[in-house]
Amino acid sequence: MVVLNKIYTKTGDAGETALGNGSRVAKHDMRVTAYGTSDELNCFVGVARLEATGNVDAALSRIQNDLFDLGADLCRPDMEKDADAEYPPLRMADTQVARLESEIDAMNDALEPLRSFILPGGSALSAHLHVCRTVARRAERLAVELAAMETVNAAAVKYLNRLSDWFFVAARIANNGGKDDVLWIPGANRD
Repeated sequence: MVVLNKIYTKTGDAGETALGNGSRVAKHDMRVTAYGTSDELNCFVGVARLEATGNVDAALSRIQNDLFDLGADLCRPDMEKDADAEYPPLRMADTQVARLESEIDAMNDALEPLRSFILPGGSALSAHLHVCRTVARRAERLAVELAAMETVNAAAVKYLNRLSDWFFVAARIANNGGKDDVLWIPGANRD
């Protein structure tokens, strides 16, 4: 077994990076921006896990693994060539989307319906999950923008859409089942 200790490769010094199929693109390429943002989201999920316990922590652990799957999917262009690849490329699956939907439904069953928009905050975990929600929305927007330019796995975009919903509902759960949500009061400071 070969062990690599070298962290730096110097291959990106000219402003390019390799995609999952070996092709090289600029580091500001939309595909790199999209999967880089999913990596950023994964980091914020790691921060949220510092406050999470039990089932929420276990779910966040699954999400972190899914986000690596998502990055692997997004960094591999040319889906139409998947069958010809040396090894099967990792692609997001509808089952991952369905799992998020099931978890959202289960969490939502424990919550009272919203009567107002809520502000990010309440508990520390809720605040972290709201940061995750907004970064997930940005990652989704970037994936959609990428999909307007080239082929993107539809399950990857769906996953990001459901994931931001998951973070919203989980943030309410983290606020004492929604009882400690911080409600928006329209125009409260206009006087």
